[in-house]
Amino acid sequence: MDQIKELRDRTGISVMQCGKALEEAGGDMEKAIIILQKKGSEAASKKQDRELGAGVVKSYVHSTGTVGTLVELHCETDFVSKNPEFATLAYDIAMHIAAARPTFLQKGDISEEAKNLAKEVFIKEVEGKPEEMKEKILQGKLDSYFADKVLLDQAFIKNPDMTIQNLIDAAIQKFGEKIQVGKFVRFDVGGK
Repeated sequence: MDQIKELRDRTGISVMQCGKALEEAGGDMEKAIIILQKKGSEAASKKQDRELGAGVVKSYVHSTGTVGTLVELHCETDFVSKNPEFATLAYDIAMHIAAARPTFLQKGDISEEAKNLAKEVFIKEVEGKPEEMKEKILQGKLDSYFADKVLLDQAFIKNPDMTIQNLIDAAIQKFGEKIQVGKFVRFDVGGK
């Protein structure tokens, strides 16, 4: 029971699902987390075609008063959008945006111009490498660079074991509705 409680505290997923994941993982906490993330991704992909008709806008202003964010988080129904846990999810994402400074929401939002600029920088780093390895190394460097800039791919600041996408997938699993970030904006006095 203590393991189930700990897993629930770490993931926010129901006691029943945590119990099943721990049983499937043979009591291994880290394996259970991976199982829950996998199931969350599967649940999210099943709900991709659903319409989003509700949501919230949440803000976060850092204690210094020099950094603030707004995030728009969508869901399917008012029932979920009015749930305090949904509002907390939106707030946590807004706080994450203030700390992690993402530039893009998802990989598809990265412009060709941004990709080409980054490629120009990293192409110098693969000079002298074997020809057959250059493209793989370059792609790896680009993926790593943009992972830090794409909100959904960033490790969640409150739980680095999860990405923001994993966090949203867990919420989809929990609420039973499609959830996605609509837009976000980050304000920074002095442009730090």
